[in-house]
Amino acid sequence: MGLMSRPLLNRRLEGLGTTIFAEMSARALVTGSVNLGQGFPDRDGPAKIAQVAADAILAGRGNQYPPGPGVPELRQAIAAHDERFWGLRYDPDTEILVTAGATEAIAAAMLALVEPGDEVIAFEPYYDSYAANIAMAGGVRVPVTLRPPGFRPDLAELTKAITGRTRLILLNSPHNPTGTVFTRDELAAIAALAVEHDLLVVTDEVYEHLVFDGEHMPIAQFPGMRERTVSVSSAGKTFSFTGWKIGWVKATPELVAAVKTAKQFLTFVSGGPFQYAVAEALALPGEYYARLRDDLMAQRDLLCAGLSEIGFEVYRPQGTYFVTADIKRLPDRAGVVAIPTAIFYDHPEAARSHVRFAFCKQPEVLTEALRRLSKLTG
Repeated sequence: MGLMSRPLLNRRLEGLGTTIFAEMSARALVTGSVNLGQGFPDRDGPAKIAQVAADAILAGRGNQYPPGPGVPELRQAIAAHDERFWGLRYDPDTEILVTAGATEAIAAAMLALVEPGDEVIAFEPYYDSYAANIAMAGGVRVPVTLRPPGFRPDLAELTKAITGRTRLILLNSPHNPTGTVFTRDELAAIAALAVEHDLLVVTDEVYEHLVFDGEHMPIAQFPGMRERTVSVSSAGKTFSFTGWKIGWVKATPELVAAVKTAKQFLTFVSGGPFQYAVAEALALPGEYYARLRDDLMAQRDLLCAGLSEIGFEVYRPQGTYFVTADIKRLPDRAGVVAIPTAIFYDHPEAARSHVRFAFCKQPEVLTEALRRLSKLTG
C-alpha cells in the first residue's frame, strides 16, 4: 500500500476496529473481576481432539505450509458436516476454503467482492470487525437496525435500504451480540430480495450449533441462494478452541476463487496441525453437539434468571454465547466485566445502557458474577 493511500485507510477505520475486547479481558485480570466480556469459554474442548493436534505436531503433519485451500482432510470433513447437518453439498476441492478463523474469512470476502463505493447492508448491532472489513474494502456501510426487545429484522427497512449501489448483504444468524436467530420466513424474505436485486450474501454462521430456541437454517438452502451465498463458519465456538483460529468459506467455485485471491495476501495459510484436529472434531457424534447446546442453554438460563432477579432488563437470546441486558450503569464497579453494546452500532442511542454478557463460562463463575452484580442493587 502506497504512502498516499494510508491516510485514506486510516480515515476509513477511524473509530471502528477497536481493541475493547482485549482491553476488557486485561482489565478483568488486573482488577480481579469476573470476565463476562470477551466471548471465549473458560475450559477447553474435547481432550481427544487436542490430542489429535498434539500428535500432528509431533508427527510433522502441518508444521510446514499446508495447502493454500486447507488440508484435504479438513475440506472433506467440512463438506461431510454440511451435508450431514444442513443437506448442503459442497465440492471439497473447489467450493471450500480454510481460513484463519471466521474473522479472516469475512475480511477476505469483503476485500474480494466489494469495490470502492459499493454499499454493504449489515444488521446492527454487528460484530465490530464487519465495519472495519467493509471500510478496508472501500465499501459503504448501510445499517439495518435490530431493535429491542425482540431484535427482529425490519424487512421494510431492509427493502428501503437497497439501492442501485448495493453489492451485498452481510448476514449473521445466530446473531452476535443480540442472540437473535432469524426465522424461516425472515430468511426467505431476505433471500427473495437478494435474488430480485441480484445481490450477493455473505453469511456468518459461527454459532450454527448454538441455537436454544428456534432452529438454524443456512440461507444457502433457499431458492436462488446457493449460487450467490458465501457461507462462513469456524471451529472456535463449536469446539471451544477459539485460539486455534480455524475457519472456512463455502461457496461456488467462482466465489471461492475470488475470496482465495484476497486471502492469500492476508495470512496465506495457517494452523496446519490444528486443521487435522478440526477434521476429526467435525465428525464427532450427534451427542457431542446436543450436550454442547444443552450445557450452554443451562448457562444462559442461569445468567438470565439471575440478572432478572437483580432487577436488570434482560433480552433473552435464542442462541450464541451472549445475553444483552439494560443495566443503566456499567457493572465493573461490582467486579464484573462486560462489553458495552454501543460499540456494535452506527447509531448507538438506543443502546447507551446496554451491555453484552458472555455466558460461555462455568456455572460457578456465572454465579459469582451474579453475586457481585447484586451488590449494585442490594
